Amino acid sequence: MAMAMIRSMNSPLPLRTPCPPGACDCQRDELLDRPGADTRILLLTRSEEQRLLDRLENLQSLEDLERMQQRMLEQLGIRLHIEPAHGEVRSMRGIHMHFDAHPGLCRKTRQSIPAAIRRAMEKRPEIAWRLLDANDLLGAG
Repeated sequence: MAMAMIRSMNSPLPLRTPCPPGACDCQRDELLDRPGADTRILLLTRSEEQRLLDRLENLQSLEDLERMQQRMLEQLGIRLHIEPAHGEVRSMRGIHMHFDAHPGLCRKTRQSIPAAIRRAMEKRPEIAWRLLDANDLLGAG
């Protein structure tokens, strides 16, 4: 029994399963073939991604969102930029979200993370207002 515990402790962390051929442009295989590449993003398995999306969908404040952005950078190596569109923002669609280029980041994930954040902002519009205010779009300055 002790040997089974040791083997399970030494087993590698589960990696995200590959997308079906032609369904994604994440370059997962190229990332795995590159020596010394940052493969942390591949630790975001589908179940872990769902946990992340649930967490993002239930954000409570702009500070909470900023902490999650920092954690995604630290734990997965992905940087998400969130900024209001230039000019007038009439809906959550007017808040632009994009990732820095990152091999291994699945196309669906690049879409689902911003969608979860938008849902959180729809539940708690004060997050969007604080974001706009932080970018001086509400005329605070």
